[in-house]
Amino acid sequence: MSVCLIPARGGSKRIPRKNIRAFAGKPMIAWSIEAALASGCFARVLVSTDDDEIAAVAQAHGAEVPFFRPAILSDDHTGTIPVIAHAIDWLREQGEAHEAVCCLYATAPFVQPEDLRAGYQALQSGQEVDYAFSVTSYAFPIQRALRLTPQGRVAMFQPQHFHTRSQDLEEAWHDAGQFYWGRAAAWSAGTPIFSERAVPVVLPRHRVQDIDTPEDWQRAEWLFRAWQAQPQGGTE
Repeated sequence: MSVCLIPARGGSKRIPRKNIRAFAGKPMIAWSIEAALASGCFARVLVSTDDDEIAAVAQAHGAEVPFFRPAILSDDHTGTIPVIAHAIDWLREQGEAHEAVCCLYATAPFVQPEDLRAGYQALQSGQEVDYAFSVTSYAFPIQRALRLTPQGRVAMFQPQHFHTRSQDLEEAWHDAGQFYWGRAAAWSAGTPIFSERAVPVVLPRHRVQDIDTPEDWQRAEWLFRAWQAQPQGGTE
C-alpha cells in the first residue's frame, strides 16, 4: 500500500492559519484528509506539521500526526520535497517502507478521491515514471502574454505571435497545486518533479485555484459554491 503525506505548517503569513481556517463549513485541511481517506489508496494518511492546533484538527478529522516537523523544515523557504523526504525517513525508522508516496496539499478543497486514484494509476503506468501530479490548462494563450513596462506601458513577451490566431498556438498547462504522487526513492533522492519522468493528471480549470492570498480564498469559495450547486452534486 501507499501513504499520503499532507504538509501543513503553522506559519502561513498571507492568510494566517489558512490550513485550519473554515472553508465551506470545515477546516480547510479537512477537505484533503477526507478525500484521501475516501480514495482507498492509502494505508495511512499522515499530516506533517509543526503546530499543535493543526495537529489536533487533523486528528479530529481522521488523519495521523505521529511526529512533529522540525523547525529547520518549517520556515518560509523550505520546499515540498525535503518535507516529504523527512516523513519518508521517519517512516523507515519505524520499519515502514512505502513504494508510492502522495503529497497532498492541505489547501486543496477541490480534490476528489477519484483524482487521487487516477494519480496512483498514472504513477504505476510505467517503470520510467517517477511522479504523477495534477495539472490544468491555462485559460489564455501564454504566447500572447503581456508585461507591464517601467514606463507604465505594455509589451508582449512573444511579439512574434501578435498576429497568430489563438487556435494555432500550442496549448499550455500548469501545476494545479493539489497532489503529487511519487516513488519514495524519487522523493528521498530529491528528484525534480517537473520532468519527462512525470505523468500529468488533467483536471478541469473550474476545480483548480491557488489559495495564497485573501483574493484567492474568496475566489475559491465562489468556485466551490458554484461547483457544489451543480445538479450532480459537484461531479463532472
